[in-house]
Amino acid sequence: MNKNPITNFLKDNFKHFNAATLVDSAEAYKNHIENNGKMLVTLAGAMSTAELGISLAEMIRQDKVSAICCTGANLEEDLFNLVAHDFYKRLPNYRDLTPDDEENLLNSHFNRVTDTCIPEEEAMRRIEVFMKKYWFDADKKQERYFPHEFIFKTLQDPDLEKFYQIDPKNSWLLAALEKKLPVFVPGWEDSTLGNFYTSHCIKGDVKNPLTVKGGIEYMISLCNWYTETSKNASIGFFQIGGGIAGDFPICVVPMIHQDLGLDAPLWGYFCQISDSTTSYGSYSGAIPNEKITWGKLAKNTPKFVIESDATIVAPLIFAYILGL
Repeated sequence: MNKNPITNFLKDNFKHFNAATLVDSAEAYKNHIENNGKMLVTLAGAMSTAELGISLAEMIRQDKVSAICCTGANLEEDLFNLVAHDFYKRLPNYRDLTPDDEENLLNSHFNRVTDTCIPEEEAMRRIEVFMKKYWFDADKKQERYFPHEFIFKTLQDPDLEKFYQIDPKNSWLLAALEKKLPVFVPGWEDSTLGNFYTSHCIKGDVKNPLTVKGGIEYMISLCNWYTETSKNASIGFFQIGGGIAGDFPICVVPMIHQDLGLDAPLWGYFCQISDSTTSYGSYSGAIPNEKITWGKLAKNTPKFVIESDATIVAPLIFAYILGL
């Protein structure tokens, strides 16, 4: 039997261009972890709906991921997939859809993400029932929690398990809960559950909108985690996509140095999977060297950019790191 077939295939075939960078970045990630390093992974785009949890959850369980920073959508969509997977609709011909087709999906309560439609009733509204219980209870008790902490409370609810429609080992949220992984979710308001919560604040069901903690408190929490963790380990930065999931956490280092006047090491590894274009002025597309000027990376930090589809690249890198 061929040992490590995926790893061997990548080494034998991925020798040039983005393919070679994939292998180089995976090997550097592996070396970083083996040298007692830690890794923060950021999730933008629709990675949870793309079922990245199949590989990411195992990375978390095997201590290859030390913290997650993700969008509100990625936080909730892993949970949606957990309880409503069988109701999702896949549309391989999504490029051929007409405006009438899209309206029919809307009227059927399907929200499309490229080729995949999330069922509103079975996913979003089902989870809202659980979330309301914890939001309202915390508000009544004048307690406050982060968005991911409310998600974790829902995952621990004994009434939720009966709705599971995937193998729980493929949920990165369940793996994060099991490993007590630090999770940071900037801009959570820009999500379906964030919209639900806002509506309940407007209607008066939640008296204090600050019952759910926000971005500044997440940055404080991230700062505390980084300063403590970096005392004993180099922390790497593995970025999937761009946007706030990546922009938010990478800024913690220059904030520590320039605004707090404290000492902390720079990020010890950097890799981004992206299709953004630098020439458009996109920070998400900025090459890693630009981050040197902002005090985020050192000139000798291992740096990689893979310009490709994260739904293809990330599982292959994770497979390489896991020795598959």
